[in-house]
Amino acid sequence: MDQNQQLAVAQMRESVQKLGSSTEGYGDPTLMRFLIARSLDTEKAAKMFVQWQKWRASFVPLDYIPDSEVEDELNGEKLYFQGLSRKGYPVLVLKANKHFPAKDQLQFKKFVVHLLDKTIASSFRGKEIGNEKLIGILDLQQISYKNIDARGFINGFQFLQAYYPERLAKLYLLNIPGFFVRVWRLISRFLEKATQEKIVIVSNEEERREMVRDIGEEALPEDYGGQAKLLLLQHFQLKPLDD
Repeated sequence: MDQNQQLAVAQMRESVQKLGSSTEGYGDPTLMRFLIARSLDTEKAAKMFVQWQKWRASFVPLDYIPDSEVEDELNGEKLYFQGLSRKGYPVLVLKANKHFPAKDQLQFKKFVVHLLDKTIASSFRGKEIGNEKLIGILDLQQISYKNIDARGFINGFQFLQAYYPERLAKLYLLNIPGFFVRVWRLISRFLEKATQEKIVIVSNEEERREMVRDIGEEALPEDYGGQAKLLLLQHFQLKPLDD
């Protein structure tokens, strides 16, 4: 961190304390995510951080969402974990043609937290640093109108922006059908500029090659030009800590 960032972190810690909370146990990289998300405005970043703490304590009291609480979503077999990209970011693939609007919205929101937490945790062993990111691939091949879930997408992005600031490194959208363009325009209205800048719509061969270069063939599924096999998220087991 440069001197300005160090000063901003120190001021943010003071602001959090004034709001009646604490940054004890959280390293500078974690706080920097909130600061970057709020353009280094220390008071806004502190407010966002405290809101995140309160949300986390109430919505994720165990500090994780167990599989048993999101079984219906897991049974959809639509999410795949692909290991780490060249830069060490975990890669998550969503097959949109296997997704259907959730009947249980609370379970869906828990599922969003479950998949984000598990994906982020896969990128480190031992103690979390706080600046870990992930790469997403949204494959829209063979989707139909029954798969369209604007509400679900919006909820997912809002969780990502409010409670996982600066966790998204990049999101690739593949095989977009013409009818989905209007849906995406609606979803985009709810995206912050910083989020929009991390989204890449892959529409030609050069953009596809750039995606392969960015992610790396070892983590990218064969269907997209890589060498990896698809692995369902629930079949991926986090490695235990070394004794």
